[in-house]
Amino acid sequence: MEGSGDLSFDGMGRNSRDDEYESRSGTGSDNFDGIGSGDEIETHIGSSSKSAKKYHRHTPYQIQELEACFKENPHPDEKARLELGKRLTLESRQVKFWFQNRRTQMKTQMERHENSMLKQENDKLRIENIAMKEAMRSPACPHCGGQAIFGEIHIEEHHLKIENARLRDEYSRICVVANKFLGRQVESVHGPMSAGMANSGLELAVGRNGYGAMSSVDTALPMGLNFGNNFSSALPAISPRPALSMAGVDVSFDRNMLMELAFASMNELIKLADIGAPLWLGNFDGTAEVLNLEEYARSFPPCIGIKPAHLTAEATKATGTVMINSLTLVETLMDTSRWMDIFSCIVGKTSTINVISNSSGGSKDGNMQLIQAEFQVPSALVPVRRVKFLRFCKQHAEGVWVMVDVSIDAIQEGPLPLDGSCRRLPSGCIVQELPNGCSKVIWIEHMEYDESVVHNYYHPYIRSGLGFGAQRWIATLQRQCEFLTIMSSPVPSGDNSVLTSSGRRSIAMLARRVIRHFCIGVCATYYNWESIQLGTAEESKFIMRKGVGEPGDLNGMVLSASRTLWLPITHQRLFDFLRNEQMRGQWDVLSQGGSVHRIVHIAKGQDPGNSITLFRTTVANSDGSQNSLLTLQESCTDVSGSIIAYSSLNTGDMNAVMNGGDSSCVTFLPSGFAIVPDCYENSNGVAGIGTLENGGKINGCLLTMGYQVLMSNPPTGNLTMDSVNTVDSLITRTVQNIKLAFQCN
Repeated sequence: MEGSGDLSFDGMGRNSRDDEYESRSGTGSDNFDGIGSGDEIETHIGSSSKSAKKYHRHTPYQIQELEACFKENPHPDEKARLELGKRLTLESRQVKFWFQNRRTQMKTQMERHENSMLKQENDKLRIENIAMKEAMRSPACPHCGGQAIFGEIHIEEHHLKIENARLRDEYSRICVVANKFLGRQVESVHGPMSAGMANSGLELAVGRNGYGAMSSVDTALPMGLNFGNNFSSALPAISPRPALSMAGVDVSFDRNMLMELAFASMNELIKLADIGAPLWLGNFDGTAEVLNLEEYARSFPPCIGIKPAHLTAEATKATGTVMINSLTLVETLMDTSRWMDIFSCIVGKTSTINVISNSSGGSKDGNMQLIQAEFQVPSALVPVRRVKFLRFCKQHAEGVWVMVDVSIDAIQEGPLPLDGSCRRLPSGCIVQELPNGCSKVIWIEHMEYDESVVHNYYHPYIRSGLGFGAQRWIATLQRQCEFLTIMSSPVPSGDNSVLTSSGRRSIAMLARRVIRHFCIGVCATYYNWESIQLGTAEESKFIMRKGVGEPGDLNGMVLSASRTLWLPITHQRLFDFLRNEQMRGQWDVLSQGGSVHRIVHIAKGQDPGNSITLFRTTVANSDGSQNSLLTLQESCTDVSGSIIAYSSLNTGDMNAVMNGGDSSCVTFLPSGFAIVPDCYENSNGVAGIGTLENGGKINGCLLTMGYQVLMSNPPTGNLTMDSVNTVDSLITRTVQNIKLAFQCN
């Protein structure tokens, strides 16, 4: 992934010159389709230069055996070549040429990788050089923010300048607060030092205000980050000294306060990542750590103000290794569209309100953005969390990046926050580059939310941190990076040998759209949905939207129905049952028990539950004829839960996608299931659910079903209650079939 430069499907295609070289090398490694490769050219001795050449094509079995021998010994002797050729019915000369070509290919790939790493290092040095030159042109005093004067200066005058700068900065901050709370305009001080104060470093250096105030934790706690493997950053706290360019700050925010909040939040995030017990305690399953809120309150001042009484705090920390280099990961996280694409099951909608600061040379070091986003759990019983927050990225050390998010509620003027039911405290990740091209990520999620709006079914699940916590973000990132690594590999996975590399990529992009639109329909995000019927637990919820006929969207009225229920079945057992297409006839009302034939299967990782499947269902009609239906299904699973999303597709559209065509214009109506563990074994249960008469606990799960149906075309049509009742009946029959299959009526 080091050379990909992009964490998206668009960046998975290999360079055409690389493909051309590998096809000429004759190793067979680039055989996506399983079609014969590894051609050998044989020329008869004594023939003229214009005589016909004889081409020999290795079989897939021969290529597989040659690759296995190459991994064990890339330089076989004559005896080994003879033995291998005899076993594979090849001449010793053919084996010799194959190993020569394979060694040449490997050498070229290593050189390409080294050149890419050297180019990245060269770009980084060039950017640092430009920044140093800019800093030397206009040096500033780190204490007072004024013009630096080389030479001696009277100590008393120097102290007066520092005190004057501090008072001016504090007065400007008081003016902002007065404008907000007193409802009248208070003029701020303007003078020759105002321009210098805009970039002063007094906020954290002096430590005298609400955001930069340093308690006893500042001197008592180490600021180095211990990443394991005897590595520690051993760096001081971040200081707000980079030369950042302003790019149209929203008028309702003061730039100094945004900068102050960003650096204070980043310092807090670094400390939270560095400190262990007693600040962090292990959670029930060992996948993450939970914040000790009492210890946190004693050690850290309120970053965005005192927690409102009606909000509940949740904070988790998780660590993991992902198959992507640090620079590519940082670029992905700082691009909101790519960020939402990777975390499509968590981020329902996002947009960049304003780019507050940008670094020169394309670097992400010092970038600051104002973002609004919607975070979701795929169930109508868990309201979407809408947050407006500041995102700040900083390079902490060589190969170490820090990215922090924090709500701007405490400094926002004018309208109320997007959603008063949640706030995002300093959250984010610390990314460390590893020698093997992967990255080690420490992820921290800290939010305050209104628990009263969440249904009782989901209280234990949300409290465990699996719903919005760090372990879900880490698990999703690991799963997506593993899939992209597999898709970038020249070796086909599963039984998708009938596909080209472009066909695999197009199917993967279409499957990702299916699973994303399934979550959108269940959580009512992204589009403008109109509520038809508010469902509670065990009841269906109906929402409606009008399609506008954009590419990939249907032109008509779309009805989305969902229902959540508790089942006394383990999460893994129910997931394995629903994702197995051979078991589909036991629950799918529309399949009518027809035969299922798998066409394509693409493995997305080592876990068999992460896969993409294309299958054909054949249903016999009463008159003896048969109907055939193509269905594309994607399933994904991790510690936080599982999703199975599928959609019926037009045969012509699917053939075009399998041949590598553009899948972004294919229209569909997704359906599926979202399954999460109930986590009742770690709580007192919910209204008796999951609890036996003798006080024992039942391991169960929460199942959410979602269906989308095109009700009318064009979108000006009317929705009737008969249509709603038909869809509700479909969901009810599906629930009954699932319960009957597990005998849990």
